[in-house]
Amino acid sequence: MLGRPGHGTGGALGPSSGFRELCELWPADLELRDISEGTKDGYRDDLRLHVGPLFDGCTLGEMTTGRVEWFRKQQAARSYSRAKHTRTLLNQLVAFALRQDAIARNPVEGTSPLSRRKHQIHAPTLEQVQAIRAAVAAWRTGPDVREPKPDGKVRDICEVLLGTSMRPGEALAPRPCDVTETRRGMVVHVQGTVVRRSGVADFRQDQPKTDASNRRIAVPEFAAEVIRRRIADMDGSGPEVTIVHNRDGGVITLHDLRRTFREFVRDAGLEDLGITPRWFRRTGATVLARGLGLDAAASFLGHTSTAITEGHYAGTGNDRF
Repeated sequence: MLGRPGHGTGGALGPSSGFRELCELWPADLELRDISEGTKDGYRDDLRLHVGPLFDGCTLGEMTTGRVEWFRKQQAARSYSRAKHTRTLLNQLVAFALRQDAIARNPVEGTSPLSRRKHQIHAPTLEQVQAIRAAVAAWRTGPDVREPKPDGKVRDICEVLLGTSMRPGEALAPRPCDVTETRRGMVVHVQGTVVRRSGVADFRQDQPKTDASNRRIAVPEFAAEVIRRRIADMDGSGPEVTIVHNRDGGVITLHDLRRTFREFVRDAGLEDLGITPRWFRRTGATVLARGLGLDAAASFLGHTSTAITEGHYAGTGNDRF
């Protein structure tokens, strides 16, 4: 009996190890996971800003269900999203400690479930979409405008967003090699996205957000015309240059897209509604969900489950389609 191994004898950590020690060892395990760098950055930020400071000073043996429940309620009081993200992170930290035989059980499992109040999802109405498109067409075209005339890049991205319901980063990423013309029309293969990383310029990542996001999208004709025109203007560009790019051949940044889009929304008189480029994705999700069902909408948007589509994108509200 005395010779049997128990928890605390199989790895680099034990019940008396400090939570800080766990936080120092776990990032190496995170690096081995097959997830995007953006997701990893989010975990690191949550660990540094939220989880680490609240458990600093605790030993792993003191990580009880009651202590984790107190932490969960603290986070939930701030926001559901914060509580969800930090609970996911804690589960990963505890799983790592379990693999080290540092603890006997997962204290997160016994905590009360998270719940959120169902909120109304807003997508732009057709009238609002038309108002934004009219503002785009008139943007910086008046006789008193002193700035350089617009090159139409963000205008064209908006048309692609509206027609395909891509994520903003996905709409900035297609190259001519990702576009196929078929007898039924244009198809775009979504197999990359433009991302932001701390300390570096925006760049095209060779995979989208998730495996489900790698998909082929049938493009409606109004958006296909934009893509064809942009490709026709790309004579001499390299194969890795995105269809919509800056003057140096680099990607259009997410910051520039959002900044210019805010001007469109302001000129349309809709600045108080909080409309962003991602709202066009909600428009597509709502139309598809109503016409073809949630499964079709989730597949088109590249979601891993219909719960994401229903909970965040398929709006009802006062939109009229």
